[in-house]
Amino acid sequence: MIIDKKTILVTGGTGSLGKVLVRRLLSGGKIGTPKKVIVMSRDESKQHDMRLSYLDKKISTEEVIYRNFQQALEFRIGDIRSYKDVYSALCGVDIVINAAALKQVPTCEYFPDQAIETNSLGVSNLIRAIREGASQVDTLVGISTDKAAKPINVMGMTKALQERIIISANILNPDTRFICVRYGNVIASRGSVIPLFHHQIENGGPITVTVPKMTRFLLTLNEAVDTIFAALEKADRGEILVPNVPSVTVMNLAKALIGRKDIDIEIIGMRPGEKLHEIMVSDEESNFTCKKGKYYAIKPMLPELIQESYKASFKKEFSSSQNVLNLRETKKLLEKHKLLPGMNKPSEGGELLI
Repeated sequence: MIIDKKTILVTGGTGSLGKVLVRRLLSGGKIGTPKKVIVMSRDESKQHDMRLSYLDKKISTEEVIYRNFQQALEFRIGDIRSYKDVYSALCGVDIVINAAALKQVPTCEYFPDQAIETNSLGVSNLIRAIREGASQVDTLVGISTDKAAKPINVMGMTKALQERIIISANILNPDTRFICVRYGNVIASRGSVIPLFHHQIENGGPITVTVPKMTRFLLTLNEAVDTIFAALEKADRGEILVPNVPSVTVMNLAKALIGRKDIDIEIIGMRPGEKLHEIMVSDEESNFTCKKGKYYAIKPMLPELIQESYKASFKKEFSSSQNVLNLRETKKLLEKHKLLPGMNKPSEGGELLI
């Protein structure tokens, strides 16, 4: 029971991932029941909306979640960029899950200094506060992205730096386990492609596709949370845990969502900073990657953190251009996760909470 009676700080806890993560933490079950879940974010309005969603017992919560919300959930206004805010929020915390991020690729290209402040220096504040005694933290989990592997955009570069900052923290802070998870596009999250396509279909089109052959890994919010829980349970110090998930072409994704509707598709070209294919594990990392249950673990390159021998799982990079689902398989997967139009109503924030 990895979180039982633990105090957990979720930075960026009012985002798409944070909301599903907090709900799962409050659900109890085999992972245990936390003593306290602290949600820290900058957005007072989102915190208020999140609080109201838990108060509406009939619509939003099961009995166990409602009870745990009343007893265990705490909201804090704070900014991961502020060392003072971070130090204060860490008081009494056992587990930190850092979900605070600037994640939109074009936005980070236009405001790289802001991306550095949040995605890289923010986690440095967390690590410094732990080192300087804010709390005896057992584990810190950093949320990374496939864009951190061979990064060509600012978002990926800042997340790659976050990974290295977290991994190296194990050397200077031996009493805390610092680990990461890395995964692809969380397709139902705010600002991601499926809610956008839903909106375009509802308005009669056209659907805007960047490049027909562009591929992306397909991951739901709940699968992203599963990866975090698996890391808490299984990951060794300095490891990056990676899910083994399928990928699709953006064109097949659009066609599967359109179905038999008379909706045009408009090709608009790649946006600033985008890749044609994403990489979950790079060529260079493949030699350091082994199987861990249904996940892959990228071992740290720092020799001080290698705890045991292992067999590499890859002979080449793990790319979204491999094992791509066809149109029928794409539609079947979307149907399984209730992502086809009309199957799941978006929240006011634009995400599909699945």
